[in-house]
Amino acid sequence: MNDDRSLADRSCVPCRGGVPPMPLERVEALLGELEDWCAEGNHHIVREFSFPDFRRALDFVNAVGEVAEEEGHHPDLYLTWGKARVEIRTHKINGLTDSDFILAAKVDRVAEELSKEV
Repeated sequence: MNDDRSLADRSCVPCRGGVPPMPLERVEALLGELEDWCAEGNHHIVREFSFPDFRRALDFVNAVGEVAEEEGHHPDLYLTWGKARVEIRTHKINGLTDSDFILAAKVDRVAEELSKEV
């Protein structure tokens, strides 16, 4: 992909299936553009976020949900007191595509914006 914009400034592209998951080298390169995300089994990327209470964790999950709806790309979200875990993959191919990393960057942006409101 030849796009000079940051991952967070790009848009997710719907996957129609029939494409292979991205190779490990590409996963590692894109992980280098994100903070604190890791790939699990070259299958999905994951990050856990910490918050001072349940309300802020819930606000984060709701804000991520709004971004996911806008992008048409939906992560798996796990919410507990003071924590939220986000797992992203392209379900259609059961693996990773560029859109997964774009969404992760947008999730990071949400977390950054919410931390400014403290």
